[in-house]
Amino acid sequence: MDENVQKSCWSVTLWTVAAVGIGLAMVLLFNDVESAQQAVAAAK
Repeated sequence: MDENVQKSCWSVTLWTVAAVGIGLAMVLLFNDVESAQQAVAAAK
């Protein structure tokens, strides 16, 4: 029983870490796009 709970706990932990990582990656990507658009607008 303990082994089953331990596997479930690690599964939830890994999914959470993956979701947070993807979220941070999306924030960084969109932040870079906005910065790039501002740089292009300033160059014009």
